[in-house]
Amino acid sequence: MTKKRIGIVGSTGSIGRQALDVIRLNRELFDISFLCANSSEELLKEQAAEFGVDAVCLAAGGAQSLVKLIREQELDLVLVAAVGAAGIVPAWETVNRGIDLALANKESIVAAGRIILDRAKETGASVIPVDSEHSAIHQCLMGQRIEDVQKVILTASGGAFRNTPNDALGHVGVSEALNHPNWSMGSKITVDSATMMNKGLELIEARFLFDIDPSILDVVIHPQSIIHSAVQFIDGSTLAQLGWPDMRTPISFAMGLPSRLECGVKPLDLFEVGRLDFRKPDYDKYRCLALALEVLKKDNNGPMIVMNAANEIAVEQFLLGNVSYLGIAEVIEETLSIFDTGDFSTLEEVFETDKKARETARYSVKRMNG
Repeated sequence: MTKKRIGIVGSTGSIGRQALDVIRLNRELFDISFLCANSSEELLKEQAAEFGVDAVCLAAGGAQSLVKLIREQELDLVLVAAVGAAGIVPAWETVNRGIDLALANKESIVAAGRIILDRAKETGASVIPVDSEHSAIHQCLMGQRIEDVQKVILTASGGAFRNTPNDALGHVGVSEALNHPNWSMGSKITVDSATMMNKGLELIEARFLFDIDPSILDVVIHPQSIIHSAVQFIDGSTLAQLGWPDMRTPISFAMGLPSRLECGVKPLDLFEVGRLDFRKPDYDKYRCLALALEVLKKDNNGPMIVMNAANEIAVEQFLLGNVSYLGIAEVIEETLSIFDTGDFSTLEEVFETDKKARETARYSVKRMNG
């Protein structure tokens, strides 16, 4: 494998730290061109010192420094692991320059998927998904014809409340929502896993990443998180990608493509796994997933932008104790009901809609609190 020059956006977050774990095991294969964090300055300094990186930036004060790094550094690959809509600008700047993008930020595709992916086609940049589900789909589709695909099935753990009775969800708190049974992730995505909004966002992401008709996308709850997603074909075959629930596997796949890398994850032992279970989602329990499916069917990015923005505000306020767990879906639903949006073709329109949706969601939170 040729040595790659890589930039990491969100290096101090969960995905960024695990990406650096992979690089530690493969130092001869990577040169880190830059590191960027949101606000964790001390950890960023430690990372830069360890890996000998001179170009670093904090994104909390604005995206200008990060944009400058992406535009000016020598790069073969940029890993975008920023949380939320903050990933849109670095994702766009990366593909706009024709640089390959390893994408661990689903919100940028949900809000601006067509814009980013169309530009990637024009510049020749590859967009390689880092989400475990989309990495699995990517691997299952390699060498296949998209017209032979009959169904794409995203698996979901069911999150922290998969075994919690529906009538008890009105009393759950932040610490319980953050207690994911399988994965170690950041706070925002862990809450999204509990509500299954993460799966709704991932369905939309899959629609754009693989240019898949929404009608052939499906979700199954798979508590063990061993099968990361599956693709069914017209000849009756189903291909699935399996592995332990460890993000270092999809991270290393995206970073190493077309090679596979040693990443510190042990091989899957089917005897240790023992059994695999599957069940349909309960849309009464997972109201956020139901809302996302309604938005997906519209297939316009306007409602997708609004839903994503409202979810970010609702989760933020839940983590701060200002919204109940069930209130997350209420904020999203109310915000969606206020907007009548179509399809947008520019980033300016995306950001303007995102801004208005966030303001509306914050108003919804204040209204709920009287």
